[in-house]
Amino acid sequence: MRAIVIALIVTLEVHADQLERFLAAIRQNAQHSFTREHGCKYFDVTQDAQRPTHFVFYELYTDEAALEAHRAAAHVAEWRRAAEACVVPGSQINTVCRQLFHFA
Repeated sequence: MRAIVIALIVTLEVHADQLERFLAAIRQNAQHSFTREHGCKYFDVTQDAQRPTHFVFYELYTDEAALEAHRAAAHVAEWRRAAEACVVPGSQINTVCRQLFHFA
């Protein structure tokens, strides 16, 4: 049986006047998550082609413990501080899923 891989899918809306700050903060968070966390296997940041203030993140973690370690990481705390100023309140939706299939 294959190990359970956890996907975290995040959707959110950014204040237009905070777009540059947001992009710098999420770039750093994604890079640190991928390079510093052994359990982070993938961190993709996407921007809606029609609505440049709408974003979707797709993150893969080896298991639930890796996701919890991610949530406790210092760089994630930094990200949260930036997100408070940049993200439209109430727009962020975090969905935790079990990956069933993956083709690359």
